[in-house]
Amino acid sequence: MNTHAIIAPKRTVRVDLADRSYDILIGPGLIASAASEIASRLKGRRMAVITDENVGARYLAPLMDSLAETGIQAVSLALPAGEKTKSFEHLIPVCDTILGARIERNDAVIALGGGVIGDLTGFAAGIARRGSRFIQIPTSLLAQVDSSVGGKTGINSPHGKNLIGVFHQPDLVLADTDVLDTLSPREFRAGYAEVAKYGLIDKPEFFDWLEKNWQAVFAGGEARIEAIATSCQAKADVVAADERENGRRALLNLGHTFGHALEAATDYDGSRLVHGEGVSIGMVLAHQFSARMNLASPDDATRVEAHLKEVGLPTRMSDIPGQLPPVETLMNAIAQDKKVKGGQLTFILTRGIGQSFVADDVPSSEVVRFLEEKHPQ
Repeated sequence: MNTHAIIAPKRTVRVDLADRSYDILIGPGLIASAASEIASRLKGRRMAVITDENVGARYLAPLMDSLAETGIQAVSLALPAGEKTKSFEHLIPVCDTILGARIERNDAVIALGGGVIGDLTGFAAGIARRGSRFIQIPTSLLAQVDSSVGGKTGINSPHGKNLIGVFHQPDLVLADTDVLDTLSPREFRAGYAEVAKYGLIDKPEFFDWLEKNWQAVFAGGEARIEAIATSCQAKADVVAADERENGRRALLNLGHTFGHALEAATDYDGSRLVHGEGVSIGMVLAHQFSARMNLASPDDATRVEAHLKEVGLPTRMSDIPGQLPPVETLMNAIAQDKKVKGGQLTFILTRGIGQSFVADDVPSSEVVRFLEEKHPQ
């Protein structure tokens, strides 16, 4: 990523959940000022910081120094990086670290990392002492615009992704845009898939803007902050209206039913497929399937694929390195999806760009035929 010389102003997005409302702060330099932001909102003097080895090597020491200077006693734990860390195996040491730090009601657990660390740490914070205060410091674009906001926490199971977890809202989210300059191009692109998703759900004008301005978003500065703030506001609005995914919040899973199945099919091997890449392919598949079901124009699917391909994201199952398991295996993963109700498959489909809706009666036979056509056998 290109660094940017102009210091952009900080933006604040409010997640309105009555007495559990919280701020998402977006802008440069927020890790350096994290302690003062935390101290101004929480009374606690003890913190447990959970990170991964890659992020920790770069950002843990500055954060710990900042907390110490503010009079906060903090302990830390660095876990292996990667999707496989979202497991019971790693949940145990996180809980032990929280309990060992004697975190009390006004203290907090801090997740310093991407979506894996945020999901795992949030789950631990949700169950340790029957619920501890929780702060997200997301260090990937994907985490800043999606997983750090909304209170969904959890770990993976052999049965599927994110099937074990709780809803546990953070007390504060600090999205430091400076850290995105250190991401690999692949990681940044993967996060961008979730940014594009908000336009495809119900903000066609935002998708139009991204088609014209994606290069500026990748470069950094005001366009990047605008894209992140718009994404966070979109998610905040949905979460405020439907915190526990009883209706509208399910739209945030556009592309995820197919994407999660593909992640499971690759055994969560990040060298083959990372989450945002699965979402990219999944969103294209969702638009193509919608066209197949005569719900939307094939031109919309073509447009979505063209944009995601232009930014460098995979858009087809054949883009995934290595061999994929048969369609039957993919269907088993889809049947384990959290949105399945009464055995009926539920997908987020679309009537056009920015016109997504929940379809809860999708015939499995149609999905099988569709996947057989798309499978790179």
